[in-house]
Amino acid sequence: MRNIQYFHTVTATFEKIIGSGTLVLLDFHATWCGPCRAMEPVLADLKADLGDCIYIFKVDVDENTDLAVHLKVMGVPTFMLYRNGVELWRQPGVLTKEALKKVIEAAA
Repeated sequence: MRNIQYFHTVTATFEKIIGSGTLVLLDFHATWCGPCRAMEPVLADLKADLGDCIYIFKVDVDENTDLAVHLKVMGVPTFMLYRNGVELWRQPGVLTKEALKKVIEAAA
């Protein structure tokens, strides 16, 4: 997926990522999750539209269980939007590109 990063590291790195002044969209997903896989082209299109004004990270809940538990992720996919270490928005479930873009533009 173009310009979308996969999160495979420890919580200290997570704090640095969400602490950015740039908006950060997290996609908590699982490889076995059909709806999560359906979101991949949506996120790629979103990133292509928004470019450098947002970072998008995919967080595999099976590889990052402690982080998912800490953030109280109850299902996948779950999306979270951060800036400067503050959670601005959270939504579980499949979303359209337009819905995600609206949330991001409102937070920008």
